[in-house]
Amino acid sequence: MSVSHEPWLVALSLVVAFQGSFVGLSLSVQVTDAVDPRRRLLLAGAALTLALAIWSMHFVGMLAAQLPVAVDFLVLPTLLSFLVCVLVVGLAVFAASHGSLTALRLGLSALVMGAGICIMHYLGMYALHASSNMSHDPVYIVASFLVAFNAAGLALWLSFGVGRQPPMVVSALVLALAISAMHYTAMAGMTLTPRDTVVGFGSPSVSPGTLAIVVACVAFLVSGLFLLALVPARQEAVAGSHNRSSDFEATAQSLAANDVDAEMQDAIPAEAREQAAGTDAKRPPAGLQAAPGQRGSSGFKRTLPVERDGVKCQIGIQDVVSVQADAHYTQLFDGTRTLFCPLAISEVERLLDPKLFSRVHRSHIVNLTRVDGYKRAGDSGVLTLQGEEPHQVPVSRSRWSRVKARLADRDDRDNELQSTAAAQ
Repeated sequence: MSVSHEPWLVALSLVVAFQGSFVGLSLSVQVTDAVDPRRRLLLAGAALTLALAIWSMHFVGMLAAQLPVAVDFLVLPTLLSFLVCVLVVGLAVFAASHGSLTALRLGLSALVMGAGICIMHYLGMYALHASSNMSHDPVYIVASFLVAFNAAGLALWLSFGVGRQPPMVVSALVLALAISAMHYTAMAGMTLTPRDTVVGFGSPSVSPGTLAIVVACVAFLVSGLFLLALVPARQEAVAGSHNRSSDFEATAQSLAANDVDAEMQDAIPAEAREQAAGTDAKRPPAGLQAAPGQRGSSGFKRTLPVERDGVKCQIGIQDVVSVQADAHYTQLFDGTRTLFCPLAISEVERLLDPKLFSRVHRSHIVNLTRVDGYKRAGDSGVLTLQGEEPHQVPVSRSRWSRVKARLADRDDRDNELQSTAAAQ
């Protein structure tokens, strides 16, 4: 028996998939920079929202099918299909958002998500209890998996890939089309054969169209609530970063209280300071300064706290080439080595002079005076920084125009200074 579909329900299934994909991916891209417990909440919210979008799309798509026989749905397989979807989507989002998105990480994430979507679909089909025997063409099974795998990988790459970050609407549209294409490809390979003994079912109390609308409304409501609850205001994000640095608040307060005495401390000989601190104190590694740090006359920090070989010390701001987020800490690059900093990237950004430093990516800050070159990469860009070895930093699409303009102004000023010096 051939299977046809109700057009308006097919359109509704696409809308459900798109809306849930948009919310789920919007939450997913925040997992990279978040810290516990918010990181776990975002991961759970993204997994549940994406799983609900996938499952709801398939359920509405099944209700859109105009089957020649009466059907009902078994509860246990239907529930299992949703739980499997939550699990595999959560694993895929975690893998894609945990660290840089390498080719291997992307392939494994796409494999998990694509396989999960297919497993969820066929578990849901098993829940379809009908008075006909159901069979699936192996060719269409393979085709549906390939569609899910490739499109899921493309959606993850567009969302988490470095250097190319299109609008979230594009990534959500790709994922929604992947979910829908997989479902309707698999449905095209389904064949219904009448049984010898026909099992009769009573007329359903709710029509398929009404049930589809109810499921779609529930999916819209749940994903909307997740979006409102888990996307904080900027002030909340700043407050969270303050809480994450509670171990260093005492030191920061001490530094602020002693700002007035910074010049007097500079006048004290190093030998006297070491003698006052005690002869058993550890010396910081070469090229670094002993804690505490100081602030310049402009109010911005002249040093940042770092740790190297178990020793707490300071690095001069002028020596910082770039800053990279590392969970709720950061890694500072000085051109030759990477140093651990106990501050979150948002805290480091507030302590740096915005005339010299710029936030070029949600996970990166660069010293614009230490940029050797820059180039466009798709809709975003890449900066090449000074150092003993080539060191590149991605620039997000939303920040590329501003960063490029600042670097162009810097180059113009340098050229003017060189021309003036040559004329003299």
